[in-house]
Amino acid sequence: MSMADHNLVSHPIPFKAETRQLLDILIHSLYTEREIFLRELISNASDALTRVNYEMLTNRDVLDPDVELAIYLSVDVSNHTLTISDTGIGMTADELRDNLGTIAHSGARAFASAIQQGAKNITDIIGQFGVGFYSAFMVARSIRVISRSYLPGAQAAAWICTGEDTYTIESADKPTRGTTIILELKQDASEFVQEHRLQEIIRKHSEFISFPIYLGDEKEQINRQTALWRQPPRQVEKKDYVDFYQQLTLDFNPPLTYTHLSIDAPVQMYAILYIPDSPDHGIFSLRKDDGLKLYSRKILIQEYCKDLLPNYFRFIQGVVDTEDLPLNVSRESYQANRIMAQLRKLLSSKVIDLLQKLATDQPDDYAKFWTRFHLFIKEGAATEPTEPEALYPLLRFHTSTHPEQFSSLDDYCSRLQPNQSDIYYLLGEDSQSILHSPHLDYPRSRGYEVLLLTEPVDSFVLVRLTKYKDHPLKNIAAADFVIPAAPESGSAPTSPEPSPGIPAEEWFDIIDRFKTQLGEKITDVRMTDRLSDSPARLVDPEGATTPELQRVYRYIKEDFEIPKKILELNPHHPLIQMLSACPSDDPIFAEAVEQIFENALLIEGIHPNPANMIGRIHQLIQAALRQGDHK
Repeated sequence: MSMADHNLVSHPIPFKAETRQLLDILIHSLYTEREIFLRELISNASDALTRVNYEMLTNRDVLDPDVELAIYLSVDVSNHTLTISDTGIGMTADELRDNLGTIAHSGARAFASAIQQGAKNITDIIGQFGVGFYSAFMVARSIRVISRSYLPGAQAAAWICTGEDTYTIESADKPTRGTTIILELKQDASEFVQEHRLQEIIRKHSEFISFPIYLGDEKEQINRQTALWRQPPRQVEKKDYVDFYQQLTLDFNPPLTYTHLSIDAPVQMYAILYIPDSPDHGIFSLRKDDGLKLYSRKILIQEYCKDLLPNYFRFIQGVVDTEDLPLNVSRESYQANRIMAQLRKLLSSKVIDLLQKLATDQPDDYAKFWTRFHLFIKEGAATEPTEPEALYPLLRFHTSTHPEQFSSLDDYCSRLQPNQSDIYYLLGEDSQSILHSPHLDYPRSRGYEVLLLTEPVDSFVLVRLTKYKDHPLKNIAAADFVIPAAPESGSAPTSPEPSPGIPAEEWFDIIDRFKTQLGEKITDVRMTDRLSDSPARLVDPEGATTPELQRVYRYIKEDFEIPKKILELNPHHPLIQMLSACPSDDPIFAEAVEQIFENALLIEGIHPNPANMIGRIHQLIQAALRQGDHK
């Protein structure tokens, strides 16, 4: 039938078999929230308005050229109906049949075949089919669509369906251009004749539709229409960004920083991304989950989209709007495709740029950020599968020479000694114990700076972070760690002369006595020149698992046992010298050796039960006091 046929005959028209099957799936299987139907119908109305607006740019021979481009909703409580109308492009009878009478006519048979063969990812299969209109059958027992085309000579027609096997098309009386959809609601869908509920849905999903939406007898539109992220950044004031953030999150504190993106390539995208003041959502926060709000043409597609950024950036808040992303039929999820991957990569790089800019321009604010969000960045450095090095400049550390401030790896590299090419670090349980670690004696006495790493996640980071800008990272606790020799000229610090120590010929005796006392608790005992202030330290034997991996295994394996270590003694330390002179049969010798060993365990953070030391410490104190009484 053509649009000029004024004698439309109303009779049932059967759906094709595969279309009937598709309709049943769409009604019962795809959507997780029934309210989505309203978003779909408003979206279709917006598309119709956009099309007629484009037509009128070049053609004034249009029905009702001066009518307002708008969307209207009304309810009839007594008849249990909801009506959605627009003044858009409209449809002829033939277009109603083509657009509503056949679902995905080009591929319906293939789709039905895939279902019969047991395809599991139904939403992925039908992602190319534009059938959101049929979601209305989730709440409606019948649908009547009355439409009149924008063409001046067009006849109004009605499409009527109850969601069964047939539909009808008949003549209709509609004097104005556009489309009106009347839903006769199911008994369990009474919430959709409540205007406050419709307002809630519209403001959630369709707040930023480009055309005004009117509800009931209200003369004022209920949607804000203006999407901040679609405006040119130069036209938006800082106050506007802060206000939008607080509306978005109900966070009473302003964001720490933000960025406004308007990008055409490699994908078209509009976005506003915020770094909040705190990672905590807060008791009044509207943020119930992690993820960005994903829009398409200013229509909310997903409220918490977790796939636009890697998980370690889950603290980022904001909105993303793109027209390039192919959407599933339900619009509740998107197809995993090249576009989504591009969006993720692009947004990630923009977040990194934002943080780098914050660090450069506002170092005090970045210090606040690092204090509150550092675990997220370290998580990324440890888990990012492809480009973890992009996160390395964002890392901050306390160091042995600047323990109270944060230093970047670039800061550290700028302070390298003339003969130094490696970055030195030390793992520990907390800042105080690590600053008293005997491993620091050697580099500290020679003026070398060491990164202090005290958090469990640091071990996981170091598995990936082995080099930074051609500077290898070296653990100063490694048994084979050596500081390079001082250059022939220059100002590199030199080691102070050690105090007279145990004569070399007496080393074997004290070493044997330590070995005898400690037995199988250690693999070896030896003297070292790597200590100055400390009497002893523990190092791993050759071939042992690295300290970094040992810490990783301790966190992920409940039954992991720390390998036995080598005890190194400082022959210049007074305590070792006094023990060398102590008779072997003196009970204080055995207690002191055990305490030195367990002190080393404690400093390394691997003592199995520090409380067991208390009794021995008391004995040593008593012995010291008795010795003092004799003086």
